[in-house]
Order: sequence, then structure tokens, then C-alpha cells
Amino acid sequence: MRQPRIVIVDPAGPNGLAYSRLVARLQPLEVRHTTSVADDTDIAQDDGFDLAILVIRSGSSSINTLDQLVEADPDLPIVVIGNEEEGPEVVSDYLRHGAATYLPVENAERDLEDALVEALTTSRQRATEQTLRRAIERPYSFENFLGESPPMKAVYNLIERVATSSVDILITGETGTGKELVAQAVHQRSRRKEAPFVPIDCGAIPETLLESELFGHERGAFTGADARRIGLIEVADGGTLFLDEVAELPPSLQAKLLRVLQERRLRRVGARKETPVDVRIVAATSRNIDVMVENGTFRRDLFYRINVVRISLPPLRQRGDDIGLLAEFFASRAGREMGRDAGRFSSDAYQVLQHYSWPGNVRELQNVIRRAMALTPEDVIGVDDLPDDIVAAAGKKAGGIFAHSAKAALESSGFFSQRSAHVAEFEQQYLHELMKQVRGDVSAAAKKAQVPRGTLYRLLKSHELDPSRFRDNPDQSKSE
Repeated sequence: MRQPRIVIVDPAGPNGLAYSRLVARLQPLEVRHTTSVADDTDIAQDDGFDLAILVIRSGSSSINTLDQLVEADPDLPIVVIGNEEEGPEVVSDYLRHGAATYLPVENAERDLEDALVEALTTSRQRATEQTLRRAIERPYSFENFLGESPPMKAVYNLIERVATSSVDILITGETGTGKELVAQAVHQRSRRKEAPFVPIDCGAIPETLLESELFGHERGAFTGADARRIGLIEVADGGTLFLDEVAELPPSLQAKLLRVLQERRLRRVGARKETPVDVRIVAATSRNIDVMVENGTFRRDLFYRINVVRISLPPLRQRGDDIGLLAEFFASRAGREMGRDAGRFSSDAYQVLQHYSWPGNVRELQNVIRRAMALTPEDVIGVDDLPDDIVAAAGKKAGGIFAHSAKAALESSGFFSQRSAHVAEFEQQYLHELMKQVRGDVSAAAKKAQVPRGTLYRLLKSHELDPSRFRDNPDQSKSE
């Protein structure tokens, strides 16, 4: 590994600078002096500098120089040594423009070494985290997706096959599965990627405004139409129009949209002439659109137009180990946003995440992980940091898994699923015997089991064990 490199940017040059001699003593560091950022061409190179010292001189354009350093390498830690007369407002400007630390010149000899060590340590930690994160994420990522489960690999393959064509696409899947991400991936891999990507939530715009939003209107077309307005379909001309929740379109607009798709022309509200448009339609819905077509609530002819290629997104509960991968990614991102270390998960917390059904899919998982990162006082996210209802639901499902025979488990699942089943069986037996011994006294049971009272309540709830029944009849069977 090469030694850390420091660049000192000082308009006065290196002669007679006490702090440069101090830096030189921090061996084995490489120190270079330069009078301006423009004079040094390798600051932004891949093997550039690890830390910069910017010396402020009277009459020099200090903020501009700082901005140049940040632009050359946004990740480069910068220590600013400033004039004695600069006030707190100027110091705040330096920090706001990207400086890691500000030192008055009279404190440079005393404090510079500590500042450099701190900045360099922080820089190395950040670089290490980024390298590890890229190493973890790269093999499992596709565009903005993360995961390598067979259902997601099938989605990636289909996106790659159809993106470069001009066919319209229908994306189906439960809420929170990432339908807009699929639409964006299709657009980015298409020949239209330089043109607009225009998303429209058909279920969020009131029906009275939807026609004007989609098709635009002429001046005076209705009360309040004081000027001509181009609709979102025209805005997407040459690009991709993403119609999210297309099944929410009212029947009258379904007919008008069908005409646009058939003829690639539209008529603004109040207009006499039609306007040609060149758009690719990517539609999405979380509803069972096939049933809607059969019962007549969605036009069959429009369905055939948008359902040229269908991409069906799997729910999160069917993505196996992707759940853990996504949880770690969301914990890492939340940690960076909160200025904390990336969160890790206890084995019990992993089991809860794996056994919960995730009706809100990836969006729900992301919110749960952010909440856990905000609440946990530790570096490891445990069961106590997860919502009670999720813990209870996951425990109930794990108990259901355990009801099958060991042979069936061996035939249908791998090591981790079998381990989960055996853990659930142990919990059921242990809790049942524990509650019998203490005759339903939860406080005594928690003390005996050496777990928090709240955790014990959640475990009892997840296995549908009612403490009051043990108080009434301590010899109750496991059929409880």
C-alpha cells in the first residue's frame, strides 16, 4: 500500500512555513507544495492526494481556491489555515464550501498534527466503507435494483431484452415492489434515454384535472384556463411516458388514451387540431388488471395495446435471501444519513425479517430499517428494535413452518430455513414449559429466562401463548 499523500496549497510557496516542517515530520507521508490548484494536474487523478492543506493569504481568492479543490476531488479532506482577523462568519463559509477543519494560523503549529490525523483517519474509514459497499453490492445489483434471487434475475433478463425495442410495456406487481424502477431501467437502456422520462400517477390526480394534465388545454377551454398548457404526454415527446396505476384511469380517459396509442396523435382540451407525439408507453398497476378486463372495468382494447410485453415483479416475500441483502443496504444508507456506523443485525432479527410476509414489500422494509436504525442504541439491530406487530407476525409464520415434518423441511428448504424451523420449535417448547413453571407470571418468567419483559411478551404473542391460561390451568398441554 502506498503512503498517504498531502498537498499544501499556499500562494506564498513553501519557504519558511513552520507547519510544512511539522507535516514533513509525519513520516512516512509524502508532502507536496503548490501555489495554486491549477498548477497541480493530478489532484483529481485516481491515485491523487489523500488530504489537502489550504493556506489563506491576504488578497488571495480563498473561497474560489477551496471550490476548485472540492470540484477537483469532492472526497478530498481539506484543512484550511486562515488569517487571524477572520471572523466566525468567514470560518462558516469555509466549512460550508467543503472544508473539513479550520485552524487559525496562530494555532497551526500546535493543532495541525491532530487535525491531519483526524481528517486522514476519517477519509480512510470512508474509503474503506465505500470499497466494501461496492464489493458487496456490485455482484447483486442491476440498475437501481439490488438482489440476485431467481425471480429478480428473470426480471433483469426481460428488461435487457425489451429495453432497446419500441414496444409498449405493462408492469404488474404489488405496491412497493419497484415498478417505477423497472420503468426507469427500461428508459435508461433504450434509445430514448436522452429524452424525457415523465412519470404520471393516474391514481393521485383528481379525475376533473386528469384530462388536462395528460392532454393539455388551449386558452379559454374552461374556466381558469388563462393560457395554453402543454400536457404531460407532449412533455414526454421523444421519450418515455410512465403511467403508474393505469388501472385507475376513468373509462372516458381510457378511450382517449387508446386513440393516442393507436395514432400517436392527441388533441388538447379545447383544440381543433391534433398534435403528433412520439412516446413510448410504460404502464404499471398493482391491481389484478386481468380480472378488471373480464368484468369490464378496464377496456379490453386498451389492455391489448399496453400489454405488448408484461413484466411481473415478485413480492418481497418470494425473494429469499434478497431480504437480508436489502436490509443491510438500507441500514448502511440510513447509517450514513444519520452519521452513524452501518447497522448490523442479530441472528434473531434476521429471522424476523425473513419470516415476515412484507405486504408493503421493499418500501415497507426500507421504512422498518430506517426506524430500527433511529431507535437502536447499539451497533447491532436486535428484535427489540423492530415493530412489535412485525415480530409477532413473523413468529406466527415461523411456528407454522415448524408444524411440518422434518422430512418435508429437508426436501423443501435449505439450512437457514431448517434452522429457523428448529429455533421456532425450541421457542414454543421452552416458553410453554416456562409459563407452566411460573404459573403464568410474566415478570417471573422474564427474570427466569433472563430476557426483557417486553421481549417475552412479544415471544408469547408470536406463539399464541396466553399467560392467563397458565394461571387458570398450569398443566395445560402444548395444543395451546
